Order: sequence, then C-alpha cells, then structure tokens
Amino acid sequence: MPQPKLVLVGGNGFLGRHLAAHFQGLGYQVVSISRTGPDNVRWDARTLGPWAQVLEGADLLVNLAGRSVDCRYSEANRQAILASRTESTRVLGAAVAACARPPCVWLNSSTATIYPDTRGNAPANVEANPTPGGPFSEEVGRAWEAAFWAAPAPAATRRVALRTAIVLGADGGAFPVMTRLARFGLCTPQGTGQQWVSWLHVRDFCRAVEFLAQAENLSGPVNLCAPHPLRNREFNTLLARALRPLLKLPQPRWLLEIGAFVLRTETELILKSRKVYPERLLAAGFHFEYERCAAAVGELLPGIISRSVSQC
Repeated sequence: MPQPKLVLVGGNGFLGRHLAAHFQGLGYQVVSISRTGPDNVRWDARTLGPWAQVLEGADLLVNLAGRSVDCRYSEANRQAILASRTESTRVLGAAVAACARPPCVWLNSSTATIYPDTRGNAPANVEANPTPGGPFSEEVGRAWEAAFWAAPAPAATRRVALRTAIVLGADGGAFPVMTRLARFGLCTPQGTGQQWVSWLHVRDFCRAVEFLAQAENLSGPVNLCAPHPLRNREFNTLLARALRPLLKLPQPRWLLEIGAFVLRTETELILKSRKVYPERLLAAGFHFEYERCAAAVGELLPGIISRSVSQC
C-alpha cells in the first residue's frame, strides 16, 4: 500500500509542527511548503512555480499560511494580513486546478473570529454564514473564506474551512505567554471578564484535522473548538488557582489599551467575546479528549512550568 502524503503549507509555526509530527506518527509522508526553512519546498505565496508539483497525488492538503494578527492594525498591517491569507489561498487553488492528480482533500485555515461578538448567555455560534460588518477580525475571516470557495479546485477535491478557536499548547501559541503573565499576577479578568473564550487543546486540533481528512461526507465550514467555552473571568481563575501568584493585578480596559499600544498589538485579541460550538464535528461523531478547559490547563501547565525552569 503506498504511503499517504500530506502537503502542509505554512507549517513552520506552532500548529504546523504539531500537525507534521501527528501525521508522521500516522505513517504519512509530510511535505512542507513555506517561505523559509532548509527542509521546506519554497514558495512566495503569490505566484505559481515549481513548488506546485508536490501537490500531485497528495491525499491531503492543509493550508495554514497567514501573517500573524498579533500587531497594531495599521492600514499597512491590515493589507498585509489580508493579502497573506487571500493570495496564498488563491494561488493554491490555481495549483490544485492544474494538477493531473489533485489532492483528495483540501483543509484551509479560517478563524472562529469570523462570528460576531457574542455577549450574555446567547447560544453559541454554529456553522452559519458570517454576517457582514463587524471588526477587522471578522472581515479577515470573510475574505479568507471567500478566496477559498472562489478557488477553481476540481469537484473531486473535497474542501473544508477550519474555523479554528484559540489553540492551547505547552510549546507555542498564546498559552505560554498567558501563563507567564499570569505568574506575575495578570491572572485577573481582562476588562469586564464577561467575554467568552473559545479554545481547543492542540492534541484535539491535530485529531480533528485527522478526522476531517477521513470524513468523506463533511465539507464546507467546520468549527474547531472544544464544546464548552468559558468566560474570560473563569479562564483566568483556572490560571490563578494553578499558579498561585503572590499578587493579582487588576486589568481594566483602559490599562489593557495602554499595554496593547506599548506591545504593538490590539486589545480585540483578548476583549472580543467568542462563543463558538463545534456542532458539525460532534454530529459527525468526533470525540474530544479535552472537553473542559480545566482538564486542558491541568495537562499543559506542568510542561510550560518545566520549560521555564529549564531556561532559568
């Protein structure tokens, strides 16, 4: 039986590393396409080139390409964030369309922030059409998915948009930063603390991608998030109980705005309420290893703490 092949685009980061290791463990040949890296197939994320040849006969194509949104939303940065997602998706579509043996499945990153801000006890967002308007993060999600569905991929290539929430891991992403700040006392509600946090353990992220690669009847948008979102206040309480900092410093909105300006980022990343539910994953039979955030935090924190101690 031939070895299955995963083509991983933009996989140099936290999620890409975990996906590559996960699928290698399943026996896949993993081929990475990226702008950098000595072992990667190089591309510029805008134009067709020799890199497109690696798509031939792929069982699975996963596109994670996109510039980080952890920056100030200047006009130049907004354009760069949008272009990094839409142009890479567009040129991948052209490459897939040109294949004699196109990938069987194409999973393209999207974002759970495509949904409107969810306050109060309103039902969680499920896989519905996004509404126009809203902040920049929603605009990015809509443009990203529009480029994906407009791509001229053949009908034989099944397509899924991964509307991914915050992914928690011990060795990358936002969670180690959150933990480091919490140890210095920033484990209190951010703003009102009433905003919802949708999240996903990195292990379940990899398992969900594997599940979607094999779920022949699933296409379209799919929410990648745990089934139990929690309030920002509750999330920070979990960190405070586990880390027991000597001080607990308040984080009112005005102070967060100053901090975001100094750190060259945006408060939307922590103040927007995201209450998302993985309806289609659950209906298709996916089972989470980490349904509750307390279990995920409890599993991940020892690894983060041991890394910080070894670096001292």
